[in-house]
Amino acid sequence: MKKLHTLLTYISSNRVWLITLVCLDLFFVFLAWVAYPGDFLNLVGLMIFVSFVALVIPFACAIHRRSKIDTAFRRFLLEPDDTNEYLLCESTPASMHTYIHELAHHLRTQLEYVNEQQLKITDYESYIENWVHEIKKPLSLMTLLLDNRKDEMSPLVHTRMLYVRDHTRQNVEQILYFSRLGAVHKDYYFEPLPILETCKEAVKDNLSLLEEAHFSVTYSGNNCTAISDKKGFMFILGQIISNSVKYAAHDATPAIHFSVSDNKEIGQIVLSICDNGTGIPASDLPFVFDKGFTGDVGSYLSRSTGMGLYLVQKMAKDLAIDLQITSQLSCGTTIILMFPKVQYPVRRFDDATADSYANTKEK
Repeated sequence: MKKLHTLLTYISSNRVWLITLVCLDLFFVFLAWVAYPGDFLNLVGLMIFVSFVALVIPFACAIHRRSKIDTAFRRFLLEPDDTNEYLLCESTPASMHTYIHELAHHLRTQLEYVNEQQLKITDYESYIENWVHEIKKPLSLMTLLLDNRKDEMSPLVHTRMLYVRDHTRQNVEQILYFSRLGAVHKDYYFEPLPILETCKEAVKDNLSLLEEAHFSVTYSGNNCTAISDKKGFMFILGQIISNSVKYAAHDATPAIHFSVSDNKEIGQIVLSICDNGTGIPASDLPFVFDKGFTGDVGSYLSRSTGMGLYLVQKMAKDLAIDLQITSQLSCGTTIILMFPKVQYPVRRFDDATADSYANTKEK
C-alpha cells in the first residue's frame, strides 16, 4: 500500500512530462499511419514497448532513490549530526545541498538550546526539591516544640503557631506533590480506605486551619470503603479543605460537610464535600481546574495561587477518581469525588498497573 501511494505520488508530481510523452506518442502514431500504413501495427507496438520501457526504468530508479532519501532524511531528523547530514546530501541532488546544510545548522542550534533549557529546568527542580526537604526540618522541630512545650505557651500563641505550622506544611506538600506529578515513575500504594474515617483524619490534620477560621465540620452517610492511595487521597482532601478555608463566608459561621454514599446505579462510591463559602461565579467555573487560574473571588486569609484545584485534578486522574464541582456565587461550593467499586489485593502499583486500574474503572 505504501509503495502504491509512493508510485501515485510520483506520477502526480511528474504528470506534465507524462502527458507530454503521451501526446508525442500519439503524434508519432499518426505519422506512422500516414507514412507506413502497411507496417502501422508493428510500428505502434514497437512505440508502445519503447515508451513503456522508457517509463518503467526511470520510475523504478526514481522510487528507489526516493526511498533512500526518505530513510536518510528521517535519520537526519532524529539525529542531525554531521554523519547523517553527509548521508542525506549523498542521497539528494546537488541543488538541495545548500538547503540541507542550512537546515542542519538550524536543527543543531535549536537542539543545543533545548538541551541547555532542559538542564536549567532540571537544576531548578532539583534546587526546589532540596529546599522543600530542608524546610521540613524546621517544621519537624516546630512540631516537636509545640508538643513538648505546650504548657509553657499561652493557648492563643499555641493555636497561632499550630496554624502557621499547618499552613506552611500544606504549601510544602503542594510543591512536593507538584514535583511528584511530573515524575517519570509514580509509586502509589492502593489499599482499602474507609472514606469517612479518612475524611476525619484529614480534618484532624488541618484542624488548626479550620479552628482559626471558626469552621463547623459535620459528617453524614455510611463509612464506605474504596480502593485508593491514602497519601494521594489525603492530599486531595487537604487541598479541598484549604480552599474552603480560603474562601470562607464572612457573614455566616463557616461550615464544611462530608457526605459519603454508595451509588449502585453508577457503580461508584460518592464523596461530596460541601461548604457555605463565597462560591464561584458561573463564568469562572469551567476554568477552576486550570493551572494558575484564580478567578475573581478573593480570600481574606491568603492570596490564591491557582494551584490547589489543578493539583487535585491531576492527583484524582492518577488515582482513577472522577471529579466534579458545582458552585453558586455566595451560596458555597460542592466538590464530588467518585471512586470506582473494585476489589484488588493490597499491593504496590507501578505506573503500568495504575493505568490498567484506570482502564478497568472506565470499562
